Amino acid sequence: MGFIQAIESGFKNFFNFSGRASRSEFWYFVLFCFLASLVANVIDRVALPAYALHIGPGGRIVMGIAGLGLSLIIFFPRLALTVRRLHDLNKSGWWLLIGITIIGLLPLLYWYCTKGDAGDNRFGADPLAGQPQS
Repeated sequence: MGFIQAIESGFKNFFNFSGRASRSEFWYFVLFCFLASLVANVIDRVALPAYALHIGPGGRIVMGIAGLGLSLIIFFPRLALTVRRLHDLNKSGWWLLIGITIIGLLPLLYWYCTKGDAGDNRFGADPLAGQPQS
């Protein structure tokens, strides 16, 4: 799956917590979120500094209106995509909760980078079925 298709799929499956998502779909959407947050940060610092949340003695901008808006827009698509990524590994989406513990982030990162189950699993069909393997 390409970059544009991953973004479209992420927003098209906004509240879809069933099924599976491939590594490429997951990581391209993460890349999109990162790039969008950089753009939102620049907008907050340059165009909208008066609407930003300032913290600390230096008045450092923590989050502005553009960053907050972006966070609200991408929260559910990222959550649903992350659950579907875990489903691709034949793991329940509830495993996402181990990220609450700091040490739990390590297995999550490992799982996000791991190749999904070949063929069907209990969460659905292989998202890469019929695509050439690299």
